[in-house]
Amino acid sequence: MTDFLELLKANPYPGRGIAVGQGSVYYFIMGRSENSRNRVFVETPDGIRTQAHDPAKLSDPSLIIYHPVRRASQGLIVTNGDQTDTIRDVGEFRAALMTREFEPDAPNYTPRISALLRDDGSFALSILKRVDGRCLREFYEYEGVSAGKGYFISTYRGDGNPLPSFAGEPVEIDWPAPEAVWNALNADNKVSLYCNTNGTVRIFNKNLGD
Repeated sequence: MTDFLELLKANPYPGRGIAVGQGSVYYFIMGRSENSRNRVFVETPDGIRTQAHDPAKLSDPSLIIYHPVRRASQGLIVTNGDQTDTIRDVGEFRAALMTREFEPDAPNYTPRISALLRDDGSFALSILKRVDGRCLREFYEYEGVSAGKGYFISTYRGDGNPLPSFAGEPVEIDWPAPEAVWNALNADNKVSLYCNTNGTVRIFNKNLGD
């Protein structure tokens, strides 16, 4: 099992990340450009959405303004893009993501990462990434997870130009408290963190002083 806090501290730029534990999920976003850093998480009736902290500085909303979290009939959907809505509308996790691919942001071709947390404790994780010019779609199904443990996936392995996509299976991690996760994220690059623990939601936004 990997120490989640040490994993985050050692990586200045994992990009966006999803961690799923027993009845809990963390989702964070980071940014290097002014446009990416100019965001906050805002609660909605069914989850959260991203919003420009300063609307005057918003230059391109296409890949940064979306609903990362939505409660739907199939469970709690968590993603790093508008595939949240695709999963909700199609109604089946794998079938929905088979219609999508990585983001069109050359040269990084940011992977799309997604999770579905079902009410019975099982969950699914997925990453859609560019390999040799094609889309590789990877899916992982879990019947559940023990207390104090979780699984983590992110968009990038670390900083770089172009940014290197996450590789391998989701990482088995221990499960620290929300404040510890927020503090472990790189201070310059972190933007927002969503925490849902058995239905109790906490949000951290750097632009709002957290």
